[in-house]
Amino acid sequence: MAQVTKQATGRRKTSVARAYLRSGSGAFEINGREPLTYLRRQVLVDMARRPLTATETAGKLDVILKVSGGGLTGQAGAISLALSRALANMEPELRTKLRQGGFLTRDPRAVERKKYGRPKARKRFQFSKR
Repeated sequence: MAQVTKQATGRRKTSVARAYLRSGSGAFEINGREPLTYLRRQVLVDMARRPLTATETAGKLDVILKVSGGGLTGQAGAISLALSRALANMEPELRTKLRQGGFLTRDPRAVERKKYGRPKARKRFQFSKR
């Protein structure tokens, strides 16, 4: 593993995550807190850590994450993408494994905008014939 710090950005919905990786003992912190205290659900922590477990680099790297915007699920997805991109920058041979796992694909889904004359994006007001 390289000794230099690698940085990458990941986005999901309206969340943005910046990941900083360096070789170390396996420390993992999100906005200066433990992952479970920040994301509150083990499912989201597992989702965020999945690129590390897929590439078997979980105990070898120190990960520092800065996350903002959106909700917890969007932030977990942004963390996953940021980690994947940083790993691919750090070790180019991991890129194929990350690509096969679907970790390097950005999820383009976002909330559709509200249209005028409607209560929400697609919902319509109740039709009344009389």
